[in-house]
Parts: sequence; C-alpha cells; structure tokens
Amino acid sequence: MNIKLQKDVLKDQNVAATYNRNLFHQHKTLVINLMSSPGAGKTTLLEQTVKALKDELQIAVIEGDLATERDAERLRALGVKTVQINTVGGCHLDARMIAKKLPLFELDEIDILFIENIGNLVCPSGYDLGQHYKVVILSTPEGNDKIPKYPVMFRRTDITVINKVDLLPYVTFDLDEARKDLETINPEAQLKAVSAQTGEGLEDWITWIKDVYKTCSENR
Repeated sequence: MNIKLQKDVLKDQNVAATYNRNLFHQHKTLVINLMSSPGAGKTTLLEQTVKALKDELQIAVIEGDLATERDAERLRALGVKTVQINTVGGCHLDARMIAKKLPLFELDEIDILFIENIGNLVCPSGYDLGQHYKVVILSTPEGNDKIPKYPVMFRRTDITVINKVDLLPYVTFDLDEARKDLETINPEAQLKAVSAQTGEGLEDWITWIKDVYKTCSENR
C-alpha cells in the first residue's frame, strides 16, 4: 500500500529552522550542531573547545538532555552562558525548541553558539536547527562499524570527529576503515581524530572551528 502525503509533516520545523538561520545571520553568530550517541564525549570535547577559544571568541551553548542539568553545569563552571533544554523523553532537539530559547541570549555578543544535541545516532540527523554546520562525534569504544550501520547520520554531517583515540590500543576500532567508510558514505565530509581527555588532535579540531568562523564572518 502506498500512502500519499498531502502535507509536509516537517513544514513547521522548516519554518522555524529558517527563522533561526536568519536570526543567526542577522547577529553574525556561527552555530554548530554537535551530535553523537550517549557517552561519546560531546560535553568533554566542548569543555576543551571552550578552554581553547574563550580568550579569543565569545561562546555560548544550548545543552540538550532528556533530564538533569549536569552537563550544562560543567560548561557554566567555565564561565560560558549555557541554556538547558530537557526533552523529557524526546530523542532530539528541533528548531522550535531552539527558537524558544534564543531570546535568552544576547546574540550580538556571541561569536559561536554550540548546540549539544540529545545522545542518539538516528533522530537528530533528520532535523535542521538552522545551524551552519553539523558535527557528529563517534568514540572509539563504539566501534568503527557505526558509520556504515548509521549512514544517514554520517551522510548529513559536515565533519566527523573520532574521539577517545587514546583508547585505540585497547579497543578494536579501525581508524583506516572508518576513514574509508566515511569517504564512501560522505566524500565531502572531513574526519578529525582526537582525544578530548589527553588533548591529542585537538589543535586540528580548533583550527577547523577558527577557519569556519572566519569564513562565515567574511561571507556576512
């Protein structure tokens, strides 16, 4: 049986995403949407990113979780404006959720807004939040097979960060195979191998952020 859809079920979300995007453009704020499965290290990577950039750029965060403000508190401890969104069971953030929180920020004073999405390798990939870039973080204990097993997520992102490379001697993650799988699924995507815990590879990640911030600033 074929069911013909008469209405775009994501129409309201797309309108909200366009609203967000126009607002970010108006205020010259670069927005990066961070996605991963639970425990891949999004918050730890954000902490290290904030420490590396906070003397040069004004950073803010929208923190997504099903419950608690534990990750938000970690970022606030670094002096970063962080607004929590608790979905109470929802598996992703959407553009309307983001739009409701934007009045809490002085966007004119923010250079980069990071959105830390709900830990999930499926749902978040399908929703446009109005961001400039989508980043997916995959940790080595999860296995490199997650790239071909969750192709939609990796196909729709601009950059894949392989985190916890300090654990490579102790897990079966094949970094070369991960690169090949990503190139097959998304030839345009970059791959950065880092350890948010030890600092390995972070300079490359920080350089990428500075470069895209400069590019976005010049194009406004």
